[in-house]
Amino acid sequence: MSISRPPRVALGGIVLESNAFAPVATEADFRSRFYFAGEALTEEVAKPHSAIPREMAAFVEAMNRTGIWEPVPTLLTGFQPAGPVEHKFFLDCVETITARLENALPLDAVYLSQHGAMVSTETSDPDGLLVKAIRQVVGPDTHILATLDLHANLSECLIENTDLLVSYLTNPHVDMVPRGEEAAHMLRKLLTGTKPKTAFLRLPLTPPSVTLLTREGPYAEMIAYGQKRQQEFGGRILNVSICGGFVFSDTPKNGVAVVVTADEDLGAARRLCREIAELGWSQRERFQRTLTSIEEAINIAGQTATNLQAPAVIFSDAGDNPGGGGGGNTTWLLKALVEAQRPHPSLAKESREGLLRVLYGSFCDPELAAEAHAQGEGAEFEAVFNRAGETEFAKRFSIQARVLKLSDGFHIGRLGISAKRSIEMGPSAALQIGGPEGVTVIVMTNRHQTADPIFFEAFGLDISKARTVVVKSRGHFRAGFEPWFAPEQVFEVDTPGLTAPVLERFDWKALPRPVYPLDAEVTWVPPDW
Repeated sequence: MSISRPPRVALGGIVLESNAFAPVATEADFRSRFYFAGEALTEEVAKPHSAIPREMAAFVEAMNRTGIWEPVPTLLTGFQPAGPVEHKFFLDCVETITARLENALPLDAVYLSQHGAMVSTETSDPDGLLVKAIRQVVGPDTHILATLDLHANLSECLIENTDLLVSYLTNPHVDMVPRGEEAAHMLRKLLTGTKPKTAFLRLPLTPPSVTLLTREGPYAEMIAYGQKRQQEFGGRILNVSICGGFVFSDTPKNGVAVVVTADEDLGAARRLCREIAELGWSQRERFQRTLTSIEEAINIAGQTATNLQAPAVIFSDAGDNPGGGGGGNTTWLLKALVEAQRPHPSLAKESREGLLRVLYGSFCDPELAAEAHAQGEGAEFEAVFNRAGETEFAKRFSIQARVLKLSDGFHIGRLGISAKRSIEMGPSAALQIGGPEGVTVIVMTNRHQTADPIFFEAFGLDISKARTVVVKSRGHFRAGFEPWFAPEQVFEVDTPGLTAPVLERFDWKALPRPVYPLDAEVTWVPPDW
């Protein structure tokens, strides 16, 4: 039933991508990134540059453009990809959101900006529990919709308690604004009386994230097919979301999932959902990727250095992606590059400056960043990486370095996933190892994946003059560094770490088994819809 008064729409969300093998995310972590309740959320949404998800601001702006409405802010908080969230803090957030909802009743809708791959220290499905708690407060007639990252792990509980889910269509993620706008337009449609029907299928397929790019490959083809078929249904299909999942969450709800929402036609939703799932399953063997070994990467960097006519290259330190819960502090590739610095005898002396010209971004080490600031620009000192303590993957590495430039770490992202968003690296430094012809490594206080050129440009570094660039990022760097590096110049390096794409290296506890590609013999029978 449509309403005659301005709709009252609650806003909120708890944003976290959880890596089950990473350290627990605490309340302090969330508050250090973003935590906005009540009117503070309304004020933050209106800012041109913010740390909050861009889809939230896009949703609000689209609602403003499409008619009168009354926003009801609850709580929006989030943190960088990390380990499980502290369960008590999660429950506190749920209580804050539901209490504000209760005080604001009646409501016509609730919009949530979520990631969708959160786990807590006590449950594998916080996203589902959140929407279930919201449903219990607002009742069956209030619309609940959410935007999700395409790496979301979808549960039956999440599906059953929402009217509409809208996931990203791009990886690297550059479509947050259109997805927020889509959610607003769909809500306007629901408010006219449309009663959506949803079909949901999860495949026994948990691919590594490096195979979930949307420019090309099997996942890209699934998404393209879903969008084409949605158009062919001529408006009967409201949304097609295909979530590749985040395998490192290690939950029973892991697996590539297809969600199709129809305009009151459940049969149409089911037919299309099954079509897409069958396509994905038929292509399952393509969800694998050959990585570049560290030795091969060093050889490539050497060849690039000696052949100045060859295109530059960019390496993904794939095993240590802070955007997937990695610590951003492994030294395997850094150490190999530093040790490989040698002037090539075939080059003239005047050509040797900038021989390797390696830019390495970015290393998370608060103690080293603080020491660089204490030393000051121009100082030379013994830089000890991971001095504060070693872990299984974060080994200590010591090398003479020069402080090239310092920064307070407050920047606005320029390209890709971070564009127009605030980035707080904390006190940070560019350290030059081996002189101008060597390796320049960015050291920062706060953990971030290097997905935006600002991580180098903030220190006056010219990416176009580098011969080799290394980023601690899994895939989002492809959008941020696209002006300099075409796909054929990108190499994903097989480095140890919490986000290593070689899934056999992990001690899985909760993944649904058997599952491809971890298990060779896996069957899937489509439902008899």
